[in-house]
Amino acid sequence: MPGQVAVVVPARDEEDWLPACLAALDTARVRLLRTVPRVLVSVTVVLDRCTDGSERVARRAPGVSVISGSFGSVGAARDVGVRFALARSRCLPARTWIANTDADTLVPRDWLVGHHGLGSRHDLVLGTVRPTLTADNAERMQRWSDAYTPRDGHPHVHGANLGIRGSTYGEVGGFGALEQDEDVDLVRRARGAGVDWTASGALEVTTSSRTVGRVPAGFSTYLGRIV
Repeated sequence: MPGQVAVVVPARDEEDWLPACLAALDTARVRLLRTVPRVLVSVTVVLDRCTDGSERVARRAPGVSVISGSFGSVGAARDVGVRFALARSRCLPARTWIANTDADTLVPRDWLVGHHGLGSRHDLVLGTVRPTLTADNAERMQRWSDAYTPRDGHPHVHGANLGIRGSTYGEVGGFGALEQDEDVDLVRRARGAGVDWTASGALEVTTSSRTVGRVPAGFSTYLGRIV
């Protein structure tokens, strides 16, 4: 059973989303602390080449560690955050669970409880996402929903909702310094190494439905191609 849960959030010019993202994570943190006695929780935000007010927002959030730099890719930023969290963890890597999400994502209250529970039985956990529904994107979201599989055993990989045991992360080499698909690459290597993994339909987060994102071909680009 994980003794520490370390949340890692990469961000690039996300001052509009970060306040709500970090508030949701804090709610999930409190929920986990009240549900699982003596568990430890950390939150690390990695700011990559930000030119807006993201750093100001992140540093105002209580209890959040902030790393700011020019890492060059979302994969590199995630890796810096995970390795920082593991180095700071008060538990061994085998008992440290890394819960990855994104700055344009809102986690539900029981998100960390879910990750902790699944992390007690698996080395890798793949969750699902649901884009925000707005007044002008209902048709696009319906088409997205028709093509998406949210149930247990789903085929999706989202960096916005991915958990991995700290020791497993080190064994498979961590996130590569990729501008896109760093999550898919990590999962491919982990599965290839034969780790115990699961794809959970119950572990869902809400993410931005924007169609212009921060990486060349990420989830936002996929949404933009739905017509």
